[in-house]
Amino acid sequence: LTLCSNLHLMFLAALSFVYFAKALSGSYMKSTITQLERRFDIPSYLIGIIDGSFEIGNLLVIAFVSYFGAKLHRPKIIAVGCLLMSFGTFLIAMPHFLIGSYKIETSVRPSVNSSNTLPPCSSGSTVAGCERDSSVSMWIYVFLGNVLRGIGETPVQPLGISYIDDYAQSENAALYIGCVQTISVIGPVFGYLLGSLCAKIYVDIGQVDMETVTITPGDARWVGAWWLGYIIAGAITLMSAIPFWFLNTHNIQRKSLYCNLYSRWILLSTDFVPALKSLLGNPVYILYLCVTIIQFNSLIGMVTYKPKYIEQHYGQSASKANFLMGMINIPAVALGMFTGGVAMKKYKLGIMGAAKFAFGTSLLGYFLSLFFLAMGCENSKVAGITVSYTGYVILSYQERSLFSDCNLGCLCSRREWDPVCGENGISYVSPCLAGCTSSTGSVFGNCRCLALADAQPGNLTATPGQCPRRDSCDKIFPYFLALSVLSSFIISLGGTPGFVLCIKPELKSLALGIHTLATRTLAGIPAPIYFGAIIDSTCLKWGYKTCGGRGACRIYNTSAYRIVYLGLTLGLRTVSFFLCILGFAILKRHIKQEEKSALTNGSAELEALKKEESNSIHCEQFILALDRNPDRETHL
Repeated sequence: LTLCSNLHLMFLAALSFVYFAKALSGSYMKSTITQLERRFDIPSYLIGIIDGSFEIGNLLVIAFVSYFGAKLHRPKIIAVGCLLMSFGTFLIAMPHFLIGSYKIETSVRPSVNSSNTLPPCSSGSTVAGCERDSSVSMWIYVFLGNVLRGIGETPVQPLGISYIDDYAQSENAALYIGCVQTISVIGPVFGYLLGSLCAKIYVDIGQVDMETVTITPGDARWVGAWWLGYIIAGAITLMSAIPFWFLNTHNIQRKSLYCNLYSRWILLSTDFVPALKSLLGNPVYILYLCVTIIQFNSLIGMVTYKPKYIEQHYGQSASKANFLMGMINIPAVALGMFTGGVAMKKYKLGIMGAAKFAFGTSLLGYFLSLFFLAMGCENSKVAGITVSYTGYVILSYQERSLFSDCNLGCLCSRREWDPVCGENGISYVSPCLAGCTSSTGSVFGNCRCLALADAQPGNLTATPGQCPRRDSCDKIFPYFLALSVLSSFIISLGGTPGFVLCIKPELKSLALGIHTLATRTLAGIPAPIYFGAIIDSTCLKWGYKTCGGRGACRIYNTSAYRIVYLGLTLGLRTVSFFLCILGFAILKRHIKQEEKSALTNGSAELEALKKEESNSIHCEQFILALDRNPDRETHL
């Protein structure tokens, strides 16, 4: 008995570590979105495809693993999954070692310490020869690595949880599963903090002289050491596989394995089609499925691009955005889920009460989230893109608007992105387009275009990088953070209770399987893609690859970005609320019909029906915490 108890605890500790490792890797992937965009010169929708590839890998083998995994040595199957996840994480980092150093488009010459006169406006006109860049297709390695991560993650949840359910005493199983979920919530915190740390470090650290790097982490061209975090995450995942190789289950009596296998075989051979018809004919379940698919679309799309939203809209660096996600948002979500669970236990809410509690907190969080639409910042002033060269606001950007009388005589490239900040507070796409004709180190002088928006005569200068955001935007940002924490906490209060499903108990497993398949296929895969595509539609200035072709976006229309990003997130949630109301109406009608049926059959059945409503005999409580990736539990 002591041996069995020790094995249980060893497995619990090992499984908790695996959940921590996979949550860390998943959240780190989301923290590197902008780094990957810039390094591989790809748009956001391609990043969405890469992010969704995890679900693709999961779906490829989930049916095979769920059915055959229980017949084999489950700890070793989980160990193999951890090895695959580790190998996939290392594969994601591989492109860094296969391609050359990151090339920055810049006119700054750090070795120049003395004043010199350049040919008129020619500092930005030199275009490097076309050398086919291998990074064009290197993002495929990231895609394949994430698919492999998804394949490796597949056995962890179903086999790990079923193992606990089979071997642990029934009164301890819920406690053990709760411990695993609690540990897994910590993973995203460390994942985003790791992302914050790596984003501060230059991508080619150790390969280049840092004195020659003329940009800062706040620059749109900055790429952090994204690969370093994947190596660390891969090593942690690799270590999590070790304990499972030494767990021997032959001496432990399985409580329900053979019974479960026999039941599954009977269900598949004789009852599957009738069970599927019964389940899909349940209007409450279909509505519930639609609601969760829509809400998961909103949640996944929002979480995937939230760090990028903080970067682009509020002018924060990738490092700071990831730090805030890890230290503020995710702890608020964890605290909300814990508080909601305590409230559920203290007030002994029934299933209908829990559903109403979850709906109410979600609705309150939704109304709070509407205030985000008012917390906007103005577009950065960039001559020829968001403002004219005379300082007037323009919103219909065209490439010819980059040119003005002050730089028409220059040989400027309209595709270059090498921004400088003028004394007048306006940014210019390049020193050449600013009309600068001289430079002293990293300061450009005699910038003729600055005079169009500044009546002051004299030698007007510009410095590398975009001009900082206005003070008004800096004042709004703390309020955005405070509201983000509050809404995250309130929405997460209803994250623990679960959902109400009026289904037969024997259909519960099938219902969960269909739910998992539907949400991953219709939410986990498409949401990052179409969210990324709609964000791409707000881009004002695209970067270009050396040999032609569009690269990553350099500057967005922040007002349009805010409207489409928040509008799509909140719009999807709005639709889900209307479906929830319809679902409650159908559920209420179903309960009344059951009560009428019970009255006609006698008071004994009525009493049984009341017990069913409180004990969930027909209305099964569906706890989906086990099916959610902890890194996705971050509400706006």
